[in-house]
Amino acid sequence: MLLFTSPRFDEHVTPPGHPERMERAHVFDAAAARWKDRGGATAMPRAATRDELSRVHAEEYLETIAAAAGRAVMLDPDTFTSPESPEIAQLAAGSAVAAAEYALEHGDPAFALVRPPGHHAERDRAMGFCLYNNVAVAAAHAVSRGLEHVAIVDIDVHHGNGTQWMFYDDPRVLYVSTHQFPFYPGTGAADETGARDGAGFTVNVPLEMGATDADYDLVYRRGVVPVLQQFSPQLVLVSAGFDAHERDPLASMRVTTAGYASVVRQLMEAVGKTPIVFVTEGGYELGALAECLDASFAVIARSGSDRVEPDPDSPGPASHVRADRALNAVRAAQAPFWRGI
Repeated sequence: MLLFTSPRFDEHVTPPGHPERMERAHVFDAAAARWKDRGGATAMPRAATRDELSRVHAEEYLETIAAAAGRAVMLDPDTFTSPESPEIAQLAAGSAVAAAEYALEHGDPAFALVRPPGHHAERDRAMGFCLYNNVAVAAAHAVSRGLEHVAIVDIDVHHGNGTQWMFYDDPRVLYVSTHQFPFYPGTGAADETGARDGAGFTVNVPLEMGATDADYDLVYRRGVVPVLQQFSPQLVLVSAGFDAHERDPLASMRVTTAGYASVVRQLMEAVGKTPIVFVTEGGYELGALAECLDASFAVIARSGSDRVEPDPDSPGPASHVRADRALNAVRAAQAPFWRGI
């Protein structure tokens, strides 16, 4: 696995008390250092080009972000810039693109440690701490290279409204999301399945608050993995948010570090030799974020992944009532499009 990382991600500064704070970048830096100490490879990212950004964002929106350079601006009630933010957001999007290029050219996994996150950013507006939609920029770049089956799997606790809408009518990009529902940003119901030629290529798995490791294990085994395998992607991009963790302050889920490692393992096993890229999204309890990164690196690298054991305090396999309800909703919505879920 190649890890894309830069110390510059702490230059995006949010107001005091904001959950998406610069200390998250310090967690990334420490995780990258531990990865290097274990012999792992790292690379410096590059900034996304204007052409790469304009594949998913409106020109007027790009001008709005560019005009914020050198200033502190409130873009929406949750989303702020500091003087360096436009440049750092461009670096975050470029990291995702560089990671996708590496995975496609070398066949090895890649992981981009970036902030600000991206999956709430829509074509023409910032929201939910996000400026540019990093994963969407990488997916559109892959499509521009001729790929016709690009999958995005969003494991963040919040639904990625921006990513969904950008590809809602595009059959070349499958968007699959597991998320707390109802919850911010209000999208992500099971019956949001895509439009026109993209019908069936949006798969939302809405989980009620309190979902556990067992719930996540079941919805990935019986919902996400079967869809992913039927789609036969040429590239898989993972919006790697770790804010469904039981210690995260912004949500109400009960996923443990081992539960997140299990999700990552299922995705790695499902894609086989298909190139896969992870790009960070949320995760706001710093200790939990660090734990999830280390556990994910171990699984992705096939290094010690068999030693990631279930949390002894987490509910057993029978405790998946929320998963059953979510899967029933997904089956009702997706029956015309996918088998075996």
